[in-house]
Amino acid sequence: MNESEVVVYATPTCSYCGAARMLLTKKGVRFTEHVVSRDPERRAEMEARSGRRTVPQIFIGDVHVGGFDELYALDRSGQLDELLAGNDVRTNK
Repeated sequence: MNESEVVVYATPTCSYCGAARMLLTKKGVRFTEHVVSRDPERRAEMEARSGRRTVPQIFIGDVHVGGFDELYALDRSGQLDELLAGNDVRTNK
């Protein structure tokens, strides 16, 4: 299985960030978390990559998933596992 790198931009007090961490952890997904509330450069990076200012912002490989709602929807549809396996669910490759 070709696993994709997972990056989560978050803050410590955000409940949706916590929910995203819990979902990924429950699935056994290893991820890198960048705490943007303490790092203005990481916040700027997040905004440049995602075009958004809110947290969490989640990336799987080069795919911008979005926030927790989008992550949860992918999980419910079964597409999250495909994306984590390195398959681009947007183009069915």
